[in-house]
Amino acid sequence: MIKHVGIIGSGTMGSGIAQVAATSGCQVKLYDTSQNALEKAQKALDKILSRLIEKGRIDNAEKVRIQSNITYVNHLKDLSDSELTIEAIIENLDIKQKVFSELETYVSEDCIIASNTSSLSIASIASALQKPERCIGIHFFNPAPLMKLVEVIPAIQTSDSVLKQAVQIISDWKKVVAVAKDTPGFIVNRVARPFYGEALRIYEEGIADFSTIDWSLKTLGGFRMGPFELMDFIGNDVNYTVTETVFTAFYFDPRYKPAFTQKRFAEAGYLGRKTGKGYYDYSEGAQKPNPNEDKTVAESIFNRVLVMLINEAADALFLNVASAEDIDNAMTKGVNYPKGLLAWADEKGIDWCVDQMDNLYDTYREDRYRCSPLLRQMNNTNKTFF
Repeated sequence: MIKHVGIIGSGTMGSGIAQVAATSGCQVKLYDTSQNALEKAQKALDKILSRLIEKGRIDNAEKVRIQSNITYVNHLKDLSDSELTIEAIIENLDIKQKVFSELETYVSEDCIIASNTSSLSIASIASALQKPERCIGIHFFNPAPLMKLVEVIPAIQTSDSVLKQAVQIISDWKKVVAVAKDTPGFIVNRVARPFYGEALRIYEEGIADFSTIDWSLKTLGGFRMGPFELMDFIGNDVNYTVTETVFTAFYFDPRYKPAFTQKRFAEAGYLGRKTGKGYYDYSEGAQKPNPNEDKTVAESIFNRVLVMLINEAADALFLNVASAEDIDNAMTKGVNYPKGLLAWADEKGIDWCVDQMDNLYDTYREDRYRCSPLLRQMNNTNKTFF
């Protein structure tokens, strides 16, 4: 097991990853160019650990142990003894490449250099290194200490030994690993797009309002949050940017097309909870509109969003983005879906999935609603995912 870990970036994600590694017994150096940011991260960790003591999750000795495992540094060369470095900074390829190029001059030849990027090409990031075979994607979900899933993404340059080591390290940190191909959005940010996109499309067609769509997905699907509640929680600016990035990266495949509604909300500054207004009003005393609880409407909404999610998961499997097990683990452990989408497909019936997709395509005649070839093949041969 490795002992020395460097984390680049002391924001929420970087600090969270540092906490995970320190809890597992690693000696962690958390790097940031800003001393103020490091001090803020140190105070935030103290607050988080104190809250865990209050909840009875840890004792004071454990708090002291975790804190003593983290050193706060503001020079990149301070990470020179790292066996693994994980970068968690701004989603900008040029900046990441520049940081990695400099970092490589300080660390040993055996140090694994990883990025926590959620949307950028690992191959592009790795290309900045003299030894690109040491580079890999290690994508945590926010908040890192609580979310079980970590996507591990080898680039085409990544060596087999580095992939094996990365999977072992993250497993040792008591996380669920899903290995994904280096394609846009990896697993979660690709497969989850219809949860937002199809909900927005249903709204734009005037079929239902925000609260009715959210109610349908929560009541019939068991989702913890509806798509509009979740977009407000994430931030409409952040969610829209991810959608736009995935859409562009997939050469403008209509399946990932962003919605004008979300673009306008982002442009208006209606970003959700963080601005007090999004699809819902979060000001004091404001109440959410009551949903239309007509079961026929709700079932139609739920079935349409669900089958689009299943279709996306099936296509990810068809194109070898990840295994069926990793795809389902990614959605249940990464974004708390009530069931794995491929297991859900088996439950609903592959024939049901194909019929639903074909009905949507017949209605709209848009490539957005094309049925995954894998679903059609499975239906013809009476196969299931599990």
